[in-house]
Amino acid sequence: MGTTRGTPGSFNFADIWEMVADAVPEREALVVGTQRRTYAELEERANRLAHHLAGLGVGPDDHVGLYLENCAEYVEAMLALFKLRAVPINVNHRYVAGELRYLLDNSDSVGVLTQPPLRPVVDAVLGTDLPRVAFVLTTGDDYEAALAAAAADRTAVERSGDDRYVMYTGGTTGLPKGVNWRQEDAFYTCIGGGDPMRLGGAVERPDELRERITEHPICYLPVAPLMHAAAQWTTLMQLFAGCKVVLMTGSLDPAAVWRTVAAERVNAMTVVGDAVARPLLDEWDRAQDAGEPYDASSLLGFSNGGAPLSIAGKQRVLATLPGVVMTDGFGSSEAGTQGASRVSAADLDGASSSRLVSFDRPAKPTIVVGPDGAEVTPGSGVVGQVMAGGRLPLGYYNDPERTVATFVERDGERWLITGDMATVDAGGAIVLLGRGSGAINTGGEKVFPEEVEAALRTHPGVYDCLVVGVDDDRWGSAVAAVVQRPPGGGPEVTLAELAAHCKQRLAGYKAPKRLVVVDRVQRSPSGKADYRWAREVAMAGAVGQIAR
Repeated sequence: MGTTRGTPGSFNFADIWEMVADAVPEREALVVGTQRRTYAELEERANRLAHHLAGLGVGPDDHVGLYLENCAEYVEAMLALFKLRAVPINVNHRYVAGELRYLLDNSDSVGVLTQPPLRPVVDAVLGTDLPRVAFVLTTGDDYEAALAAAAADRTAVERSGDDRYVMYTGGTTGLPKGVNWRQEDAFYTCIGGGDPMRLGGAVERPDELRERITEHPICYLPVAPLMHAAAQWTTLMQLFAGCKVVLMTGSLDPAAVWRTVAAERVNAMTVVGDAVARPLLDEWDRAQDAGEPYDASSLLGFSNGGAPLSIAGKQRVLATLPGVVMTDGFGSSEAGTQGASRVSAADLDGASSSRLVSFDRPAKPTIVVGPDGAEVTPGSGVVGQVMAGGRLPLGYYNDPERTVATFVERDGERWLITGDMATVDAGGAIVLLGRGSGAINTGGEKVFPEEVEAALRTHPGVYDCLVVGVDDDRWGSAVAAVVQRPPGGGPEVTLAELAAHCKQRLAGYKAPKRLVVVDRVQRSPSGKADYRWAREVAMAGAVGQIAR
């Protein structure tokens, strides 16, 4: 049953939340635009929503789609569903009708929570064959009326660490897939194990959790939508520690982010790669040049996760915010957080501009396995695939074939093939090269797009870019760059110039052989690459070729 000013009996998300809400009811828990919630307010509203959903028939193991942009109702819905032992399903709020229909069907969702601007898309798919979807609840008047009519006490539900948590992922390179976790495993692997700063002090027993509610709460800002793991996991981490979470509304607005940092006295923030960090830093510089600097004096930590942040990007962050502690995170929806690396200016001095990131302090068992099946010898230069062990998901929801292919047995233990390719340096650090699924085989040589992208971003005429392989009669697959120039112009870019720029930093065969310049590189709301779009653009419009 839900906790009552005690300690949770298991590592169950709802039980942990209720313990924290009882311990610090008057603290501010959540800020989203004009919406503000204390722990007590968030708890009461989640209880009311849980009762309403139960009245609609939602119970243990039922899935409910959250087709929402960032809003307080998103967090309320997650907590309410956890309380019922039901499962919130994260849905990309940019999905059009066909994509939404696929995800609701694949996830077996019995209902949808959405917002007025998105309701027409939901209505468009309800007329199709989705017999499981029994209700739609829209934020605003209907939502508030439902909460007002529901009880405020806690639902009488027995919970456990075996209750499930699902995170849909992978829509940028293929159909989205639901990563199916036990909550106890996700608590340790995704949500820090009671150690949100990941300082190596994860709890061992549920009765230790109360001691992890901090006496000095920080204010945390994830610059990503809650439908993305990077925002959802870190939000739960901070709420479970009694801290304050600030979420941004709408599309990325760099000026609004910096104003929020100042107004809420944000202590730590997380971005998702160069696609988020670069516009933030551009706006910072613009304001400085205009004599209207932003106040980031409260900011102590700046972290990156979910997409690569280039060496140039990291150097710029540290030059702009010299007093912050910067960290780089490595992980995935399937592996959770695999590692984190603290970054200093000294670490970056002289580093290769194409080097993505390296980790010497893994948060869980992580190995690199070469083509021969053996672990890669440090310093050998052999490229292998990254495998993660320890606590892992149950598999992919509704996809047993992919589960069998991705979660394998090795030496009597279960391991995850992450899809990342890496080598191991002489000191034992894992050096990431890119995703194996996106690797380009050009003339018999393997090229990782992320490595080429990192090199291209150091050119003053490249603001953002994606690199893909396109069919080519000579090379089999040719390296193609889809490039966005800096806002307001910047230097012209040509294929020959960008190829020469890359060859100064990478082996010649990795340089782009085709180029398309676009007004804007398309990414997910969180900043993750959309390689399907990039390949379509490259195949349709790539021009020019050069010899290797």
